[in-house]
Amino acid sequence: MRALQFTQYGPADLLHVAEVAEPHAGPGQIRIAVRASGVTPGDTYLRSGRFGERMPLPHVPGIDAAGVVDEVGEGVTDVRVGDEVFGMVDLARLGGANAEFAVLAAWTLKPAALSWEQAGGAAGNVETATRTLDLLRVGDGTTLLIAGAAGGVGTVAIQLAAARGAKVIGTAGPATQEFVASLGAIPVVYGEGLADRVGEVDAVLHCAGPVPDLVAIAGSPDRVVTIADLSGDHGIRLSHTAGGPGADPQALHGLAIAADLAERGAFTVPLAGVFPLSEGSAAHRLSETGHAHGKIVLV
Repeated sequence: MRALQFTQYGPADLLHVAEVAEPHAGPGQIRIAVRASGVTPGDTYLRSGRFGERMPLPHVPGIDAAGVVDEVGEGVTDVRVGDEVFGMVDLARLGGANAEFAVLAAWTLKPAALSWEQAGGAAGNVETATRTLDLLRVGDGTTLLIAGAAGGVGTVAIQLAAARGAKVIGTAGPATQEFVASLGAIPVVYGEGLADRVGEVDAVLHCAGPVPDLVAIAGSPDRVVTIADLSGDHGIRLSHTAGGPGADPQALHGLAIAADLAERGAFTVPLAGVFPLSEGSAAHRLSETGHAHGKIVLV
């Protein structure tokens, strides 16, 4: 099959499409013929070596995808060959989705309300948003601040938090205020004087931007969860599922919740860019700008 891969760690230009062996579904897994798959900041961190040389090379990136089931592993009873699904690979592999075929370890049926491109980029951000909202105990009546609300996780978290009955405030640049508002958040411009513009909040999800102001706004570090600050300098919780000390359980229940909301017209996946597999390097470069508004997808 054709797959995007890199054979050494370094810049995005090292990515290329190659012929590789097809994967096959094991027990509790399914294989899909991929229609679209996502690009995440974690993919770029891994490829660049920011996480260290963690995986044997060559490596196929991508953790989420959507497609048509064409193999069903032993013990799988909720889908069959021909079903349309979206989901995630086994995160222990840290990749494998940016290819013509991918093996999924978690999935749900694709709602008709989501295009292939939207569904292909949904699962990773839905899992991350659900996990962090659970950690922050976001529910009916919670006032939640999302810092970096226009990005892939932020755009999804706005909608999932609003569906729980939360009041959501989202920081973004001046040009994306209307975009953030369209997803159900009260938009505020990030930068100096943020605390005065935001007011009191119950919890903060940090997806991008400076951290110290957020701790002050929240009133305590334990009311802030980050997915972006790897420094550990501010006493806030870094939520990840990459294994090792401090890893959180995956919030896979969020996939079915998002699918149901989509069918009811209450959830979508904003797309920052859609690229053919052969332009994977361009997709990674867009992700690395830190200014992608929504999800980046390969088809």
